Amino acid sequence: MTQLPMDKPNLLLVDDDVTFCSVLKPALEKRNFQVTVANDVDTAMKLAEQTEPEYAVIDLRIGFDSGLEMVKKLISLDDNTQIVMLTGFASIATAVEAIKLGAIHYLTKPANADEIVNALYKNEGDATVAISDNPLSVKRLEWEHLQKVLMQHDGNISAAARALNMHRRTLQRKLEKRPVKE
Repeated sequence: MTQLPMDKPNLLLVDDDVTFCSVLKPALEKRNFQVTVANDVDTAMKLAEQTEPEYAVIDLRIGFDSGLEMVKKLISLDDNTQIVMLTGFASIATAVEAIKLGAIHYLTKPANADEIVNALYKNEGDATVAISDNPLSVKRLEWEHLQKVLMQHDGNISAAARALNMHRRTLQRKLEKRPVKE
């Protein structure tokens, strides 16, 4: 009896870092996914409509666009899509919003293909995760607060700067810095 090949699940990879995508795509294909890559939101949405992905890995910042918007759009197409948000600019505010919008996991870069695949298949939380004994540093708290205010103003830097009583360029400079590692 001849066995039919199993269909590989469709995975949409959305990241504006072309090099990152060129490394991650074959790694995910080796892990039995049919991978489609997009480097901007418009292309990603067209591909999503064509391929109807079961899985998606989305960068938080896609050029000047928000990966959070991409999560929202993908979930509106199919609320069963398993989405992992991937970012080099992790914050509590964006993690919470990503999960509220429908992502199942939130990973910080650098993340390897195995970590991403594990996150895609992890449907439940882990109550055994260790709780830190140390509070966040003042610099990290500042960065988290800036991210929260920015999220409250839908990513509008000018509006967030006004709310913070801060010059827009000062806020932009602070946001361009990577968050302080804890």
